[in-house]
Amino acid sequence: MSILFVLIPLSLALVGFAGWGFFWAVNAGQFDDLESPGWDALRDDPPNNDSSDD
Repeated sequence: MSILFVLIPLSLALVGFAGWGFFWAVNAGQFDDLESPGWDALRDDPPNNDSSDD
């Protein structure tokens, strides 16, 4: 039963830290553009005309 005196404040601190991190990310603009990184992975790179392999 005495472990609850440790676990409850620890869990509240963890939830508070996670909430702070989430709101920091929202205010910093981390969620402004959710589509471009996915499209960047699918976009083909232009062909490389470097002839150093010959």
